[in-house]
Amino acid sequence: MKARAIFIIALMFIFSGCAELLNVLQSVSGPLPLTETEVISGLKEALSTGAKNAAGKLALENGYYGDAAMKILLPDEAKIIIDNISKIPGGDQLLEDVILRINRAAEDAAKEVAPIFVNSVTQMTIQDAFGILNGADNAATAYLKNTTYNNLYNLYKPKIQASTEKKIVGNISTKSSWETLTTKWNTVANSIAGKLANLKPVNTDLNDYLTNKALAGMFSKVEAEELRIRKDVSARITPILQRVFGSLDTKTTN
Repeated sequence: MKARAIFIIALMFIFSGCAELLNVLQSVSGPLPLTETEVISGLKEALSTGAKNAAGKLALENGYYGDAAMKILLPDEAKIIIDNISKIPGGDQLLEDVILRINRAAEDAAKEVAPIFVNSVTQMTIQDAFGILNGADNAATAYLKNTTYNNLYNLYKPKIQASTEKKIVGNISTKSSWETLTTKWNTVANSIAGKLANLKPVNTDLNDYLTNKALAGMFSKVEAEELRIRKDVSARITPILQRVFGSLDTKTTN
């Protein structure tokens, strides 16, 4: 009985020593290498968090309209309208109402993007995860853009289109006024005189242009969230984010 007690005490001492030895080794050699499971879990969490935060900010009222960097404006080809709109009674307010509606449509679409982002994240492979982890500071954003753009475009465009086709005054919509403007311009640009003057016809699809501008704003926000998680320790709000992205801090300082 006495011998058995001595044996148990000896085992406890040995295992205690192993734990202390492991701690010493880790303190000397640094943290243990990341496992594949940790990397993919950390990247999925980072992508989901960043994308949801970005979409949430743009989905708020004035998420697009109230942010000068995100605000969606009419194409440069509409400059002639913008420059002359003040000549029409109430024209400036009319133009601003059009821009407001377009941005409100984008804000409305932003409320529905989260499931599209989440679906993309669930499809991520181990190769994708390591490529993102060791890639450029916008590697995660590039992954989301490559895997979600078409679905997001199909979500945004109908909402933008409904806004531009809404009658604003005299049964004229933003789309119809745009088409009238570009048709008249192209008639001149395609004439002999226009070609001699090197005028270029305008073939901008208004709804396509506005949709792509809205998505550019969305991915700009996603990229800002990604950079924050990569560079700002306080943005890593869970242990897995701290461990995965902490490994990048170690590489940077070495």
